Amino acid sequence: MQRVEARFMRAALRLAARGLGRTSPNPAVGAVLVKRGAIIGRGYHARCGLPHAEAAAIAAASESPRGADLYVTLEPCGHRGRTPPCADAIIAAGIARVFYGCPDPNPATAGKGPAQLRRAGIPAVEGPLAAEARDFNAPYLTWVAEGRPLVTAKWAMTLDGKLATRAFDSRWISGEASRRMAHGLRNTVDAVMVGSGTVLADDPLLTCRSPGGRTPLRVILDRRGRAPLNARVFATRAQGPVIVYTARAGYARALAARGIDAVRAGRAGGRGALAEILRDLGGRGIQHLLLEGGATLLGAFFDARLVDRVVVFVAPKIAGGAAAPAPVGGLGVKNMDDARPLRVRRTLRAGPDIVWWADVLR
Repeated sequence: MQRVEARFMRAALRLAARGLGRTSPNPAVGAVLVKRGAIIGRGYHARCGLPHAEAAAIAAASESPRGADLYVTLEPCGHRGRTPPCADAIIAAGIARVFYGCPDPNPATAGKGPAQLRRAGIPAVEGPLAAEARDFNAPYLTWVAEGRPLVTAKWAMTLDGKLATRAFDSRWISGEASRRMAHGLRNTVDAVMVGSGTVLADDPLLTCRSPGGRTPLRVILDRRGRAPLNARVFATRAQGPVIVYTARAGYARALAARGIDAVRAGRAGGRGALAEILRDLGGRGIQHLLLEGGATLLGAFFDARLVDRVVVFVAPKIAGGAAAPAPVGGLGVKNMDDARPLRVRRTLRAGPDIVWWADVLR
């Protein structure tokens, strides 16, 4: 029985993934309706303001949902926001049982939905795949608990740990399959961040070029106002929003005159400045931030102990050179015992490259 229940929750998690990067400040949620051992309805939360996953699954049911079981990746809400409470829809539809992946810690709704269902005589049970559901919902859970986005650092490097050659040439370290995967990753996050050094060196677009993808908020951290005003990321703001965090008032005014959102931040530098920026992004509903470098930006976030996850593309190449840059700059640690440990979540092949997905342990 547990294996069957896990299969249905896994189907709900796959549906939820379709909403990643599109639902903030709401969580990405998926749901399936099951009757006589078969799925009769599927739904996911596509965007803030649209029906929640539970209501979408009920509306999509191929037959009456009365007596069916509902599998949903996050506990059903019990409060009225932009949409009615999901618990009301579940009760009205005559659902027999509800299985939810993990609790919702949002004070506005925490525990209310399951409690309402139980009062109506509908069992509401946490699980199966509770750990998987918590992992999937980690950006939302971090945002609710800490008021900041979950931070994932992503980089590509050669097998000998180089971000570029001694001449700072980095095109291309990784293969085509890895680059497609990186664009797919951008498609699932709320924002992507680079430092001014990356803008100066690469003049990146930071857009998502996956088929059917959408470009996240593009964030530039430029304390000293070095990024040129004609950089491609600024010239293409019609393709996706851009925000710049800078300590320079004149630079902020120049950006604002061109219609670019500029925020005065980071005057003090260090961890406090980065934490301030993360809080501001959290206030904008950003739940998942992808750091794409370069080494100075990544080093600053690692020194500040503000990185939660890493995605690393390792290419089977040797660049060599003592002057060739490594992926993570900053101060670093003095003793190896202080090095940040990782818990590898999975590894996979992307063409000739190896991709590591890992959690940064506190």
